[in-house]
Amino acid sequence: MNQTTDTPARPIVDVHVLVRDGEKLLLTQRAVYGRGQWHAPSGKADKPGETLAEAAARELQEEVGLSVDPADLVLLHTVIHHQGDGTPDRYGLFYEAHGWTGEPENREPEKCMDVRWFAEHELPEDLIPYPGAGIHGALTNPGGHTFHGWPEQ
Repeated sequence: MNQTTDTPARPIVDVHVLVRDGEKLLLTQRAVYGRGQWHAPSGKADKPGETLAEAAARELQEEVGLSVDPADLVLLHTVIHHQGDGTPDRYGLFYEAHGWTGEPENREPEKCMDVRWFAEHELPEDLIPYPGAGIHGALTNPGGHTFHGWPEQ
């Protein structure tokens, strides 16, 4: 709750992009958040007037230099993540890029340590838990959603 208005804080909306090359997925190794762990290219949807797909396409370009038309992004999975630390919850939208162009490169070395392809059946064990739930959900339950970090009822 917001102490000044007693209204719930708005959730943070994250966009994640799964890029495939055949049976391989592109992942980035984080240098700050989740240091040393792996994650799909992602970021916040926080620019006024930008659609969620446009935000995902922007983040993909900013992080790894790949271009995709927002119309070529397909929403595969949604994660509703409870932070558990008093900060707003997060809605993670996991898109798959179709028709992307470019060669992946680390365009944010201050935030990212490595960019690498992984076979989807041999993903690293050290995925950041919240996005890892979305990656696994996108691969095993496309069109579905996952609640992550919520206390047991």
